[in-house]
Amino acid sequence: MMKVVLDPVHGYIELDEIVQEILATPQLQRLRRVRQLGFSNLVYPGANHTRFEHSLGVMHLASMLIKNLDSIDGEKKTELKAASLLHDVGHGPFSHVTENIIDKYTRRRHDDVREILGKGELKEVLEKYGISPGNLAKHIKGETSIGQILSSEIDVDRMDYLVRDAHYTGVAFGVVDYNRLINQMQFYEDRLVVGQGGLKAAESLLVSRFWMNTSVYYHHVGRISEAMCSKAVEYMIENGELDPSKLRQMDDIDLVAAMRRASGHGEELSRRLDTRRLYKRALYAGLDAVGKGVLKHRGKVQRVETEIAELAGVDPKDVLVDIPKMPEMSEMRALIKTDHRMIHLNEASHFVSILEEAHMDNWRLGVYSPKEHCEAVGKAARDFFDVKKTIKQFKLSDL
Repeated sequence: MMKVVLDPVHGYIELDEIVQEILATPQLQRLRRVRQLGFSNLVYPGANHTRFEHSLGVMHLASMLIKNLDSIDGEKKTELKAASLLHDVGHGPFSHVTENIIDKYTRRRHDDVREILGKGELKEVLEKYGISPGNLAKHIKGETSIGQILSSEIDVDRMDYLVRDAHYTGVAFGVVDYNRLINQMQFYEDRLVVGQGGLKAAESLLVSRFWMNTSVYYHHVGRISEAMCSKAVEYMIENGELDPSKLRQMDDIDLVAAMRRASGHGEELSRRLDTRRLYKRALYAGLDAVGKGVLKHRGKVQRVETEIAELAGVDPKDVLVDIPKMPEMSEMRALIKTDHRMIHLNEASHFVSILEEAHMDNWRLGVYSPKEHCEAVGKAARDFFDVKKTIKQFKLSDL
């Protein structure tokens, strides 16, 4: 029997029997308690939406898209519907906040879901409908032809999260014409491509992603709180207070409870997050100030934190270093099908090629510290990273 649920972003979403049965599993229900944007609600109080509703949204958009594609048979359509609903079942607490820690200790990313699909209640539902967990796992990683709908340069996953994250944060940058985009998407020579008529809609997606990066995804308060949470979790694992192999089955509530029970620095960081007494920016510098050479420190951040702490004369636990990876907008490589040929989006649109350059301006090296140590840590960090002096801001009277 078909049911409908009301979603604030897409309106009514239809749930057929297989979708209802997948939603009823504990593995999917856990996602109701995993926040989509980690600690972004410390900046945008409305950002409390979860991976559960995002998964529903992705399933809805995938269903819209496959309705337009005659080349996909009924069995594959069912597989894709299930895969779109399950694409985030591998996320740990606070979504991307714990991703690198889970990867470090278990060698699994959030889209490595084969083992989750192959046991328990999920396995039973998939078996009932004759669906192979192995096939779903490949679709989720974008390793199959139809998997491109879920994971490729322009996919229904990012269409949903951009619009949904904009809705719940309240920022005015989530205007993505996904209806037009979906109607213009097709398979051509086994590649998911966007027709010429979808070019402007593809641009709207890129613009939305650019502004959301600036305002939400790279917001310094979000980065600081996520770095503090990650550090607390690492302390707990190293002290034997948290089993990393269990981390992926936990939800936000489980992790917060475990952090509150922690000892030493883990407990202190947990208390700071609870009361929003966050570390502050001792150094916050763009690529122009530090150069791309700074990326060589990404694999040895703990050593860098210790060296900066020694230079500043503070305890290493009072220094947090955040070196994000180089920004990339894979959407630029999406294929646009014109009358005569296939070209990449950044070739089809001069506007998009300019955005690529502007995207690099979003990158920031962050060194964070409790307020009372910011001056000393900032000076030590500028020396360590050999930060170029910024040009003194001029006044209008200087012109």
